[in-house]
Amino acid sequence: MSEEYTDIDKLRDEIIAGGNLPRHIAIIMDGNGRWAKQRGLPRTAGHSEGINSVREITRECGNLGIEVLTLYTFSAENWSRPKTEVSALMSLLLKTIRSEINELHKNNVKFTIMGHIKDLPPKPYKGLIEGVEKTKNNTGLNLNLALSYGSRAEILDAVREIAAKTKSGTIGIKDINEKLLSDHLYTRGMPDPDLLIRTSGELRLSNFLLWQLAYTEIFVTPIYWPAFRSKELFEAIKNYQKRERRFGLTTEQITN
Repeated sequence: MSEEYTDIDKLRDEIIAGGNLPRHIAIIMDGNGRWAKQRGLPRTAGHSEGINSVREITRECGNLGIEVLTLYTFSAENWSRPKTEVSALMSLLLKTIRSEINELHKNNVKFTIMGHIKDLPPKPYKGLIEGVEKTKNNTGLNLNLALSYGSRAEILDAVREIAAKTKSGTIGIKDINEKLLSDHLYTRGMPDPDLLIRTSGELRLSNFLLWQLAYTEIFVTPIYWPAFRSKELFEAIKNYQKRERRFGLTTEQITN
């Protein structure tokens, strides 16, 4: 007996048929704590349920043929949260990597991480590096986690590296341009995000991919991250497909 063709299946097929899919989707996963509070649960319950959203969104992006999915997982500023919450997040991170990496590998997902990851505790750090190594030759979706990440720090790291190369004579002042700086960011080798999704309704970038988001289409939803699933992802992509990306040009220049 064939599986039932659901509304989600129909929506997925409509998106694929519509073409103009984003190559790179970036998501600010916000609202875990508020989702939990609404239900009288501890904040950690929101983080745990958020993992189910990560799993489903990753699977759907793979199904759609998206090249890169970057998830803002833990910001540099998040270290300032209560120690009990940070400790719980690190434990959840390690548990998730251990339980999910084989499935990711089976599905040809390439797992990468970016940020000041050496700031992470030894066990999560080791688990993440092992996951990166295990999947490094996969050719499907690139699931990219931003951990202990801040965009200003990323740009500063790039500037310092370029300055050191300039001082040593490896590159000249005239060689410094947008491409050179992009090639020194953590996201080097990846296309800039075409679509940024932010959950929970907040209207800010929160120090996320400030350089890379210059021409990115932005979609904000009031849905909290633990409740963000396939339907919500498809709504964001359908909205993206209707937009005209001009990159500073006029409509006439694009269509002619």
